[in-house]
Amino acid sequence: MSDHGTAHPDLAYEDWPYDDLRDAAFDRARQRHDLQFFVDLMAHTPALTATADEGGSLGETAGSFLETIEACREAFSHTGVGDLEPLFVAVFSTYLREHPEG
Repeated sequence: MSDHGTAHPDLAYEDWPYDDLRDAAFDRARQRHDLQFFVDLMAHTPALTATADEGGSLGETAGSFLETIEACREAFSHTGVGDLEPLFVAVFSTYLREHPEG
């Protein structure tokens, strides 16, 4: 796991490359064992809404904590979020500011 906290020390989080910002937020949440971060994040995606509409639930589809993180990393790739990228940049930036390394 790389140290994303110092990846771009001269830039505001919002100016980081998207994948670096996502990875930093995911790594921070993983370090904090913050499953709720991933649950909340997935609740904002059309894919999860479709799963719930088909009778599934996050508990049934997520598997282990690490599997959830990897599924999110893939689902929230630069190409995966498309037009919603500014929303997720804000979410990831806010999370990193509210939960500084420590």
